[in-house]
Amino acid sequence: MNYQWYPGHMTKAKRMMQENIKLIDLIIELVDARIPISSRNPDIDELGKNKSRIVLLNKSDLADPALNKQWVNYFQEQGAHVLEINSKTGAGIKSIQGMVQEACREKIERDRKRGIVNRPVRAMVVGIPNVGKSTFINSFAGKACTKTGNKPGVTKGKQWIRLNKNLELLDTPGILWPKFEDQEVGMKLAFIGSMNDEIMIMDELACDLIHLLRERYPKALTQRYDIELQDKDADTLMKIAESRKCYSRGENLDLEKAASVLVDDFRSGKLGRITLELP
Repeated sequence: MNYQWYPGHMTKAKRMMQENIKLIDLIIELVDARIPISSRNPDIDELGKNKSRIVLLNKSDLADPALNKQWVNYFQEQGAHVLEINSKTGAGIKSIQGMVQEACREKIERDRKRGIVNRPVRAMVVGIPNVGKSTFINSFAGKACTKTGNKPGVTKGKQWIRLNKNLELLDTPGILWPKFEDQEVGMKLAFIGSMNDEIMIMDELACDLIHLLRERYPKALTQRYDIELQDKDADTLMKIAESRKCYSRGENLDLEKAASVLVDDFRSGKLGRITLELP
Protein backbone atom coordinates (compact mmCIF):
# COMPACT_ATOMS: atom_id res chain seq x y z
CA MET A 1 0.00 0.00 0.00
CA ASN A 2 1.21 3.51 -0.82
CA TYR A 3 0.96 5.72 2.28
CA GLN A 4 0.20 9.30 1.25
CA TRP A 5 -2.30 11.94 2.42
CA TYR A 6 -2.04 15.71 1.90
CA PRO A 7 -5.47 17.39 1.63
CA GLY A 8 -5.69 20.93 0.25
CA HIS A 9 -6.16 22.72 3.57
CA MET A 10 -2.64 21.66 4.64
CA THR A 11 -1.01 23.83 1.94
CA LYS A 12 -2.96 26.83 3.23
CA ALA A 13 -2.07 25.95 6.85
CA LYS A 14 1.65 25.79 6.07
CA ARG A 15 1.50 29.21 4.37
CA MET A 16 -0.28 30.63 7.43
CA MET A 17 2.45 29.27 9.73
CA GLN A 18 5.16 30.83 7.53
CA GLU A 19 3.39 34.20 7.73
CA ASN A 20 3.06 34.06 11.53
CA ILE A 21 6.49 32.71 12.47
CA LYS A 22 7.95 36.23 12.80
CA LEU A 23 5.46 36.98 15.61
CA ILE A 24 6.64 33.96 17.61
CA ASP A 25 9.23 33.61 20.41
CA LEU A 26 8.89 29.87 20.93
CA ILE A 27 7.75 26.72 19.12
CA ILE A 28 6.00 24.07 21.22
CA GLU A 29 6.06 20.88 19.15
CA LEU A 30 3.93 17.89 20.07
CA VAL A 31 5.11 14.48 18.91
CA ASP A 32 3.56 11.07 19.51
CA ALA A 33 5.75 9.25 22.05
CA ARG A 34 5.19 5.94 20.21
CA ILE A 35 6.85 7.27 17.01
CA PRO A 36 8.80 10.39 18.05
CA ILE A 37 10.73 10.80 14.78
CA SER A 38 8.05 9.80 12.27
CA SER A 39 5.55 12.13 14.00
CA ARG A 40 7.78 15.20 13.50
CA ASN A 41 7.09 17.32 10.46
CA PRO A 42 10.51 18.08 8.87
CA ASP A 43 9.11 21.40 7.57
CA ILE A 44 8.91 22.65 11.19
CA ASP A 45 12.72 22.48 11.56
CA GLU A 46 13.17 24.75 8.58
CA LEU A 47 10.31 27.04 9.63
CA GLY A 48 11.53 27.56 13.19
CA LYS A 49 15.29 27.18 12.91
CA ASN A 50 16.07 30.35 14.92
CA LYS A 51 13.34 29.91 17.53
CA SER A 52 13.47 28.41 21.03
CA ARG A 53 12.01 24.92 21.05
CA ILE A 54 10.05 22.72 23.44
CA VAL A 55 9.31 19.13 22.39
CA LEU A 56 6.42 17.42 24.19
CA LEU A 57 6.25 13.62 24.05
CA ASN A 58 2.47 13.37 24.11
CA LYS A 59 0.55 10.11 24.73
CA SER A 60 3.58 9.00 26.75
CA ASP A 61 1.24 6.76 28.77
CA LEU A 62 0.79 4.62 25.62
CA ALA A 63 4.53 4.36 24.94
CA ASP A 64 7.24 2.13 26.43
CA PRO A 65 8.35 3.89 29.66
CA ALA A 66 12.03 2.91 29.31
CA LEU A 67 12.11 4.26 25.76
CA ASN A 68 10.33 7.48 26.80
CA LYS A 69 13.39 8.27 28.97
CA GLN A 70 15.75 7.52 26.07
CA TRP A 71 13.78 9.82 23.77
CA VAL A 72 13.86 12.65 26.33
CA ASN A 73 17.67 12.32 26.39
CA TYR A 74 17.80 12.21 22.60
CA PHE A 75 15.88 15.47 22.12
CA GLN A 76 17.79 17.20 24.93
CA GLU A 77 21.02 16.35 23.10
CA GLN A 78 19.51 18.07 20.02
CA GLY A 79 19.19 21.25 22.10
CA ALA A 80 15.44 21.13 22.79
CA HIS A 81 13.64 21.36 26.12
CA VAL A 82 11.67 18.11 26.49
CA LEU A 83 8.82 16.74 28.61
CA GLU A 84 6.77 13.55 28.70
CA ILE A 85 3.08 14.48 28.91
CA ASN A 86 -0.40 13.00 28.71
CA SER A 87 -2.78 15.71 27.53
CA LYS A 88 -5.88 13.68 28.41
CA THR A 89 -5.03 13.24 32.10
CA GLY A 90 -2.93 16.40 32.44
CA ALA A 91 0.21 14.49 33.49
CA GLY A 92 3.29 16.67 33.02
CA ILE A 93 1.29 19.77 32.03
CA LYS A 94 2.10 21.75 35.21
CA SER A 95 5.83 21.69 34.39
CA ILE A 96 5.40 23.43 31.03
CA GLN A 97 4.98 27.01 32.28
CA GLY A 98 8.37 26.88 34.03
CA MET A 99 9.94 25.30 30.95
CA VAL A 100 8.58 28.13 28.76
CA GLN A 101 10.28 30.70 31.01
CA GLU A 102 13.51 28.68 30.91
CA ALA A 103 13.41 28.26 27.11
CA CYS A 104 12.80 32.00 26.59
CA ARG A 105 15.09 33.29 29.34
CA GLU A 106 17.34 35.22 26.93
CA LYS A 107 14.38 36.89 25.24
CA ILE A 108 12.80 37.85 28.60
CA GLU A 109 16.17 39.23 29.76
CA ARG A 110 16.56 41.23 26.52
CA ASP A 111 13.09 42.73 26.98
CA ARG A 112 13.89 43.65 30.59
CA LYS A 113 17.05 45.50 29.56
CA ARG A 114 15.00 47.49 27.05
CA GLY A 115 12.51 48.39 29.76
CA ILE A 116 9.81 46.07 28.36
CA VAL A 117 8.24 44.17 31.23
CA ASN A 118 5.32 41.75 31.30
CA ARG A 119 5.26 41.25 27.53
CA PRO A 120 3.89 37.71 27.18
CA VAL A 121 5.88 34.98 25.48
CA ARG A 122 4.18 34.09 22.19
CA ALA A 123 4.34 30.38 21.41
CA MET A 124 3.20 28.53 18.30
CA VAL A 125 1.84 25.05 19.02
CA VAL A 126 2.63 22.70 16.14
CA GLY A 127 2.26 19.02 15.35
CA ILE A 128 0.94 16.55 12.84
CA PRO A 129 -2.79 15.64 12.67
CA ASN A 130 -4.22 13.68 15.60
CA VAL A 131 -1.16 14.13 17.81
CA GLY A 132 -3.34 15.76 20.49
CA LYS A 133 -2.67 19.50 20.09
CA SER A 134 -6.19 20.68 20.85
CA THR A 135 -6.51 18.38 23.87
CA PHE A 136 -3.11 19.66 25.06
CA ILE A 137 -4.14 23.33 24.73
CA ASN A 138 -7.43 22.75 26.56
CA SER A 139 -5.59 20.87 29.32
CA PHE A 140 -2.87 23.53 29.57
CA ALA A 141 -5.40 26.37 29.64
CA GLY A 142 -7.68 24.51 32.06
CA LYS A 143 -10.70 25.17 29.87
CA ALA A 144 -12.12 24.20 26.49
CA CYS A 145 -10.58 26.72 24.06
CA THR A 146 -10.38 24.57 20.96
CA LYS A 147 -12.34 21.87 19.24
CA THR A 148 -11.01 18.38 19.88
CA GLY A 149 -11.62 15.10 18.13
CA ASN A 150 -9.94 11.80 17.45
CA LYS A 151 -10.00 12.39 13.70
CA PRO A 152 -7.15 14.12 11.88
CA GLY A 153 -7.91 17.65 10.71
CA VAL A 154 -10.31 18.95 13.39
CA THR A 155 -8.44 22.28 13.70
CA LYS A 156 -8.79 24.05 10.32
CA GLY A 157 -7.61 27.64 11.03
CA LYS A 158 -5.35 29.49 13.42
CA GLN A 159 -6.44 30.92 16.75
CA TRP A 160 -4.64 32.92 19.44
CA ILE A 161 -5.27 31.86 23.04
CA ARG A 162 -4.15 34.01 25.97
CA LEU A 163 -3.31 31.61 28.80
CA ASN A 164 -2.15 34.17 31.35
CA LYS A 165 -0.21 37.42 31.47
CA ASN A 166 3.03 35.57 30.66
CA LEU A 167 1.99 33.38 27.75
CA GLU A 168 -0.05 33.47 24.54
CA LEU A 169 -0.46 30.41 22.32
CA LEU A 170 -1.09 30.27 18.60
CA ASP A 171 -2.91 27.04 17.78
CA THR A 172 -2.30 25.79 14.24
CA PRO A 173 -3.86 23.02 12.14
CA GLY A 174 -2.07 19.68 12.04
CA ILE A 175 -0.06 19.41 8.86
CA LEU A 176 1.80 16.58 7.20
CA TRP A 177 4.28 17.13 4.39
CA PRO A 178 3.51 16.68 0.68
CA LYS A 179 5.54 13.54 0.03
CA PHE A 180 6.86 10.84 2.37
CA GLU A 181 10.35 9.99 1.13
CA ASP A 182 10.26 6.93 3.38
CA GLN A 183 7.06 4.90 3.15
CA GLU A 184 7.73 3.44 6.61
CA VAL A 185 7.13 6.92 8.04
CA GLY A 186 3.74 7.07 6.28
CA MET A 187 2.93 3.59 7.55
CA LYS A 188 3.62 4.53 11.19
CA LEU A 189 1.56 7.73 10.82
CA ALA A 190 -1.31 5.56 9.59
CA PHE A 191 -0.93 3.30 12.66
CA ILE A 192 -1.51 6.21 15.07
CA GLY A 193 -4.39 7.69 13.06
CA SER A 194 -2.68 10.75 11.57
CA MET A 195 -3.98 9.88 8.12
CA ASN A 196 -7.58 9.40 7.10
CA ASP A 197 -8.58 5.77 7.78
CA GLU A 198 -11.08 5.95 4.91
CA ILE A 199 -8.26 5.95 2.34
CA MET A 200 -6.48 3.00 4.00
CA ILE A 201 -6.69 -0.69 3.08
CA MET A 202 -7.18 -1.78 6.69
CA ASP A 203 -6.16 -5.43 6.41
CA GLU A 204 -2.85 -4.41 4.75
CA LEU A 205 -2.29 -1.80 7.46
CA ALA A 206 -2.96 -4.45 10.13
CA CYS A 207 -0.50 -6.88 8.54
CA ASP A 208 2.17 -4.16 8.52
CA LEU A 209 1.48 -3.54 12.23
CA ILE A 210 1.66 -7.28 13.00
CA HIS A 211 5.03 -7.40 11.21
CA LEU A 212 6.47 -4.63 13.41
CA LEU A 213 4.98 -6.02 16.62
CA ARG A 214 6.29 -9.50 15.86
CA GLU A 215 9.84 -8.08 15.93
CA ARG A 216 9.52 -5.79 18.94
CA TYR A 217 6.56 -6.85 21.13
CA PRO A 218 5.45 -10.38 20.14
CA LYS A 219 3.74 -10.99 23.50
CA ALA A 220 1.45 -8.02 22.85
CA LEU A 221 -0.35 -10.10 20.23
CA THR A 222 -0.17 -13.56 21.82
CA GLN A 223 -1.43 -12.36 25.21
CA ARG A 224 -4.12 -9.97 23.97
CA TYR A 225 -5.72 -12.42 21.53
CA ASP A 226 -4.66 -15.75 23.07
CA ILE A 227 -3.14 -16.93 19.78
CA GLU A 228 0.14 -18.26 18.47
CA LEU A 229 1.98 -16.14 15.91
CA GLN A 230 1.93 -17.62 12.42
CA ASP A 231 4.76 -17.54 9.87
CA LYS A 232 2.78 -15.17 7.64
CA ASP A 233 1.37 -11.88 8.95
CA ALA A 234 -1.91 -12.46 7.05
CA ASP A 235 -2.30 -15.84 8.80
CA THR A 236 -1.77 -14.16 12.18
CA LEU A 237 -4.53 -11.68 11.25
CA MET A 238 -6.78 -14.67 10.49
CA LYS A 239 -6.04 -16.05 13.98
CA ILE A 240 -7.01 -12.67 15.47
CA ALA A 241 -10.24 -12.75 13.43
CA GLU A 242 -11.02 -16.23 14.81
CA SER A 243 -10.15 -15.19 18.37
CA ARG A 244 -12.39 -12.11 18.20
CA LYS A 245 -15.14 -13.96 16.25
CA CYS A 246 -14.94 -11.54 13.32
CA TYR A 247 -17.20 -13.20 10.78
CA SER A 248 -19.03 -11.78 7.80
CA ARG A 249 -22.25 -13.49 6.62
CA GLY A 250 -22.03 -17.18 7.12
CA GLU A 251 -18.76 -18.58 8.42
CA ASN A 252 -16.35 -16.43 6.39
CA LEU A 253 -13.72 -14.59 8.41
CA ASP A 254 -14.03 -10.80 8.19
CA LEU A 255 -10.39 -9.70 7.98
CA GLU A 256 -11.25 -6.02 7.61
CA LYS A 257 -13.18 -6.11 10.88
CA ALA A 258 -10.30 -7.96 12.59
CA ALA A 259 -7.88 -5.38 11.19
CA SER A 260 -9.94 -2.54 12.71
CA VAL A 261 -10.00 -4.37 16.07
CA LEU A 262 -6.19 -4.72 16.04
CA VAL A 263 -5.48 -1.13 14.97
CA ASP A 264 -7.97 0.26 17.53
CA ASP A 265 -6.40 -1.89 20.27
CA PHE A 266 -2.96 -0.51 19.39
CA ARG A 267 -4.16 3.11 19.31
CA SER A 268 -5.97 2.85 22.65
CA GLY A 269 -3.10 1.08 24.47
CA LYS A 270 -4.94 -2.22 24.92
CA LEU A 271 -1.93 -4.07 23.48
CA GLY A 272 0.28 -2.55 26.19
CA ARG A 273 2.79 0.31 26.20
CA ILE A 274 4.48 0.16 22.81
CA THR A 275 7.11 2.33 21.12
CA LEU A 276 7.81 1.58 17.47
CA GLU A 277 11.02 3.64 17.10
CA LEU A 278 14.35 3.58 18.90
CA PRO A 279 16.43 6.71 19.40
